[in-house]
Amino acid sequence: MAAAGLSRIAAVRLAAAVLLLAAWEAASWSGLFYRGVLPSVVQIGAALGGLLSDPAFWRHLGTTAMEVAGALAIGGSLGIAAGVLVGGGRLARRAYEPALHDLAPTPKIVFLPILIALFGVGPSSKVAMGALSCFFPVALSVASGMALVDPVHLRVARSFGLSRLRTLRSVHLPSLVRPMVTGLRLGLGVAVIGCLLSEIKLSNRGLGFLAIQFYGQFRIPEMYAVLIVVFALAGFGNLLFARIQPRGQAESKGETP
Repeated sequence: MAAAGLSRIAAVRLAAAVLLLAAWEAASWSGLFYRGVLPSVVQIGAALGGLLSDPAFWRHLGTTAMEVAGALAIGGSLGIAAGVLVGGGRLARRAYEPALHDLAPTPKIVFLPILIALFGVGPSSKVAMGALSCFFPVALSVASGMALVDPVHLRVARSFGLSRLRTLRSVHLPSLVRPMVTGLRLGLGVAVIGCLLSEIKLSNRGLGFLAIQFYGQFRIPEMYAVLIVVFALAGFGNLLFARIQPRGQAESKGETP
């Protein structure tokens, strides 16, 4: 029964993808848009094949992948720590959580000149921009998760005389698996955006640089091919977190202080 349900879901997804490609191809041939701006699916596919066979492309991909991984590791770690600290007490929550909510929607690209001044024009400034973008969704998600920990579990921990550190490890952290994974999934998306924007603005390598270079040369199929790779990179990372989350939820349900 479950297999049949999954098959139907896969069929619906496949049908949606086919319809989207057909609509794109129809729009490309309709004459309503300039063919150079909206190339056909065949042209984009050929450009993608050429891109994947180019060794220089893989160097650009490796640069962006390392920048995003570094941004996620730094921003995610700091976000988790900040979320635990902000959500761990009523005073800290009332004092700092509004500031997180106010700063989270701020376009992080405005901080790029400062980051370039601090870290230079190399990969470090791109990692810093991605980490800054990643920090806020992770911190907010973890802080909200801290506030939702079952009070009964906390009272049981206090009755057993557990220290704050032991309570954090045995009660809070198992309950925070889902908020942490959710925050990291959101953080991954904005980390990719932050790194790509930094590469577009000031860089000589990376997928963002490659996309804007193709745009400047009016090689639009190649530009779309780079964007497809970016979507695939973000989708792969999101899929990894989706695989982690159910296992983490099962572990958290079985955890006792």
